[in-house]
Amino acid sequence: MSALESLRDKLPEAAKDLKLNLQAILRPENLTQDQVWGCVLASAFFLGDEALTLALVEEGRANGVTEELVDDARAAASIMGMNTVYYRFRHLVEKESYNSIPPRLRMMRMSQLKTDKATFELMSMSCAALAGCGMCLKAHEATLVQHGISEAGVNDSIRIAAVLSGVKIALSIAA
Repeated sequence: MSALESLRDKLPEAAKDLKLNLQAILRPENLTQDQVWGCVLASAFFLGDEALTLALVEEGRANGVTEELVDDARAAASIMGMNTVYYRFRHLVEKESYNSIPPRLRMMRMSQLKTDKATFELMSMSCAALAGCGMCLKAHEATLVQHGISEAGVNDSIRIAAVLSGVKIALSIAA
């Protein structure tokens, strides 16, 4: 039994829908296999649940996920951990004066990708959804559309993040 199957078995009966959704999000519909796994892993890293993350990384590797994809997922989650706090502040305060102040946040890793721009943006989109950062969501959605990702593909990245968020909560109440 894989670590993911074992984890899925730990979900309570109240989370039966999440068990099924967890299986469904791993099957590509509107995204490539790498894009799906990128969103899955970035979301898991962003959520910070060790058991969930380890199970998904193991499952990903068993399904051919490369170290480059895992590394970009880690980078996306880390950078978005910073950006979603900063840009959500700017968005929620809604004072134009803050927009004139340079962020002075280093984000060079976003231009040193090991995968591709669309995949990294999808990973970032998943993390932005988890953080609820409207400014980040709008910016990443626009970039994804420019890179040829359909609205259905963008929606899949959000669906992945939503399911993993629910799984994290269900695991915490299963004990």
